Amino acid sequence: MSIVKINVLTVPAEMRATLEQRFAGRAGMVEAADGFEWFELLRPVEGTDAYLVYTRWRSEEDFEKWQASNAFQAGHAGAASAATGAQPAATGAQLWSFEVVAAAAPRTT
Repeated sequence: MSIVKINVLTVPAEMRATLEQRFAGRAGMVEAADGFEWFELLRPVEGTDAYLVYTRWRSEEDFEKWQASNAFQAGHAGAASAATGAQPAATGAQLWSFEVVAAAAPRTT
């Protein structure tokens, strides 16, 4: 089954719009990465200031290849250059890793 990587970003309230704008303008290169399955940026609703950047991959090896790729470097360099002179939107980050052991999808009729 797939693996999930969740980047937990601590984002102060005053930087939420900035973070969301930066993700909206992201390079979008991950969609073409071999083994990439899904991406979501999750906004906290209550009780936390942590955004979750959720990605799902076919395998750990596919994720590692993506991180080592020129496309990954270019995408993150583009985000950094777009924010040149601006402060980072997140004040902290932590990467969580999971293996998918069960999954469900809507039933079709």
